[in-house]
Amino acid sequence: MAYRLGIDIGGTFTDLVLVNDEDHKIYFGKTLTTYPDPTLGIISGVDEILNTHDKNICEVKGIVHGTTLVTNAVIERKGAVTGLVTTKNFEDVLEIGREMRYDIYDIFITMPKPLVPGDLRVGVTERVNHIGQIIQKMDENDLIEQVNKLTNKGIKSLAISFLHSYINPEHEKKAEQIIQKYFPDLYISVSSDIMPEIREYERTSASVMNAYVQPLATDYLKNLESRLKYLGFQGQLHIMDSAGRLTSVDGAAKYPVQLLESGPAGGTMAGVYFGELTQKRDILTFDMGGTTAKASVIKNLEPTITHHFEAAREKRFKKGSGLPVRIPVVDMIEIGAGGGSIAHLNHLGLLTVGPESASSVPGPACYDREGRLPTVTDADLVLGYLNPVYFLGGTMRLNVERAKDSIEEFIAKPLNISIEEAAWGIHRVVNENMANAARVHVIEKGLDPRHFSMMAFGGAGPVHSFHTSRLLYSPELIIPSGAGVLSALGFLVSPIAKEEICSYVSVLSDINWKVLNEKIKLITDKAVTFVKDCATDQDKISTTLSCEMRYIGQGHEIAVKIPFTFLNKESEPQLKQLFESAYEKQYGRIINNMKIEAITWRVLAHGPKAKLKIEQSVIGDSQILHKGNRKVFWGKQYEDTPVYNRYALKTGDILEGPCIIEEFESTTVVGHAASVTTDEYKNIIIQNHYL
Repeated sequence: MAYRLGIDIGGTFTDLVLVNDEDHKIYFGKTLTTYPDPTLGIISGVDEILNTHDKNICEVKGIVHGTTLVTNAVIERKGAVTGLVTTKNFEDVLEIGREMRYDIYDIFITMPKPLVPGDLRVGVTERVNHIGQIIQKMDENDLIEQVNKLTNKGIKSLAISFLHSYINPEHEKKAEQIIQKYFPDLYISVSSDIMPEIREYERTSASVMNAYVQPLATDYLKNLESRLKYLGFQGQLHIMDSAGRLTSVDGAAKYPVQLLESGPAGGTMAGVYFGELTQKRDILTFDMGGTTAKASVIKNLEPTITHHFEAAREKRFKKGSGLPVRIPVVDMIEIGAGGGSIAHLNHLGLLTVGPESASSVPGPACYDREGRLPTVTDADLVLGYLNPVYFLGGTMRLNVERAKDSIEEFIAKPLNISIEEAAWGIHRVVNENMANAARVHVIEKGLDPRHFSMMAFGGAGPVHSFHTSRLLYSPELIIPSGAGVLSALGFLVSPIAKEEICSYVSVLSDINWKVLNEKIKLITDKAVTFVKDCATDQDKISTTLSCEMRYIGQGHEIAVKIPFTFLNKESEPQLKQLFESAYEKQYGRIINNMKIEAITWRVLAHGPKAKLKIEQSVIGDSQILHKGNRKVFWGKQYEDTPVYNRYALKTGDILEGPCIIEEFESTTVVGHAASVTTDEYKNIIIQNHYL
């Protein structure tokens, strides 16, 4: 038998999906994330899922892994001591940034603190101009002297970012060689490798962030690889990046900044896959786990990819309050609202949920560990949405009394309300927060959330998606098979891919087509070679070309897809038409008699998507549909509510709300004025009947 395994580390749980590529059976697993070493939880989870289903690690031919390690390291500032070498007199570009305030009315504004402090930033004598000409050679002795100063201050990693190196990287490459020779123990990140793109601040920021997390990411990946090999794994290990694409362990270790949104991207790719199955082309994905909730837009079965991303924002919803990283990433909105999010009263005495999370340690109060503070999971348990003896399929018992005590002490008594009202308030606050964030995310793209089917997943997603979808007036709600571990499943349907970029700034009428074609061929060959090296079976590699363009004088560009053919002077009218079409679609107008400028060219090489069938995906331990009834709180009072076994649902079965549908990894909550059906792929389809 040939198996593939997807592993997704979240803040609270580590999810696993095992796929048999021959008989198409899928097995799901979930285990608590271990701190401070998450690889322990991975190995424990792999052992558990294989032993539970009587499989051998030698039968697993491939593993795909996504991790929040990089994001957490940046947010918590737990990366390596990092230095920066840049062009002399440009040492403060990280402080200066774009000289913009993300909130002009906040006189006490807190700007994002650079990952490299001022005393670890040094300038070197060298200069390249804006067209790539060397106007001052690099002083090699000065370079060695400056780096020596940094190593004496204890740096473990180093970023190199010289002025205009995106167009001529000669000095950066030479500096890298010299530093490797004299300082072989240093990790080195070179900006012309990390982000060979115009804009000095963003390029330097991305390079510094890569250097900051590289030692940590490299140690983690090598440790994971060695532990899996010790377990007996002999197949290929791939890593999910932020754009829903797979890369190699070596690629991830060299460019760990590409992993910032590794885990959440898997959920969006799973949304694309299930959208194809269900023939739903426009989907709003809703992923709620133990620590955060995310929403992303899939339009015409294509995930929205952006190259404008900020990590570690000072204010979660304030653009410009974070550290910019121009990497390809699935565009999504994220808030601190998960099952482990802590409920509390703010300084005004108002009920607030998150962003702080109890995670897996100490965990929600109902976990009966060391956690005392009330969380979303505690509220859901008190309301009757969760089964205390069937959490994670009965492998983990929840303590209802501890949940009640916690909510009573910290919420109900201070507000002088009942425990049930407090729990209902926690549940509603989370739903409202997520609905508001998702609504803004969709409307900002010029779209209407009422036209999108919602697809919910994650351990807590199916619990909260019904009420969230009602707030958004979504026409229907889809709960896919394996919803509780869907991001891990998304890893297994994502292609191996690599994006390469080059900035060549020119108005269309002045482009040197020979030079441009040479640049495109160079980055195409580089991307294709990377994909071929990642796997032995990549015989069908596709390439796509896009260009970021703008009207001359504008400060921002839009991405335009371009046919992958040889470009020449005759291509100019077509490029103009493609840009104007994209511009009008986005802004509702075009600007006549204005020159168009091409900025950055991008080539994406990708292998075929992995094939996955799910006809036999859900393996249940019982064929009894109606498990019984229990008291569930629906806003005013507890009601006797039927509880169903998802594994016993058959295609075409119809259920009426309110009801609860239980499975191993998650629980689906269906309220009043709704009907439930199951399609041929075992997906739950909930139709909202709005009054």
